[in-house]
Amino acid sequence: MFEVLVYMFENYIDTQFRPDENTLSRELSAAGFDERDINGAFDWFNQLELMTNEPEVFENPKHVSTRIFNDDELKKITGESLGFILFLVQANILNTAQRELVLDLAMNLPQPQIGIEEMRWIVLMTTWGASKSGPDKTKDYLFIEDALLNKQKPTLH
Repeated sequence: MFEVLVYMFENYIDTQFRPDENTLSRELSAAGFDERDINGAFDWFNQLELMTNEPEVFENPKHVSTRIFNDDELKKITGESLGFILFLVQANILNTAQRELVLDLAMNLPQPQIGIEEMRWIVLMTTWGASKSGPDKTKDYLFIEDALLNKQKPTLH
């Protein structure tokens, strides 16, 4: 299913044209994706859209809480991925509500483990929704996009 999500994001998220679900489903089937994965991807994106429409997701919280990961999260999400999420929260790229959104979306993927590449894509998709809410969020999205798509290590000045 994850491959379907990435395909949909790369091909349709930044364009004004978005085909209806039936047309897109036929296109994805023709591209070789499994119908169950296609339906799962639609459900996942619908969940993302619903959750990113919640106003508290993009507001800065009054206080920051400590996050204790449960056993299921620790089994499914790699340490490197959890470290990436914690880094983004500490760098104020994600707030605590966005962190929870990213973790919920990661846990809802059917694959047994979420590595760093998958987590970067999940964060990219989540921050894309936030980027529409203001210039600061656009910068956050661009930072994540650069970190994901630029294969060179960033240069520190």
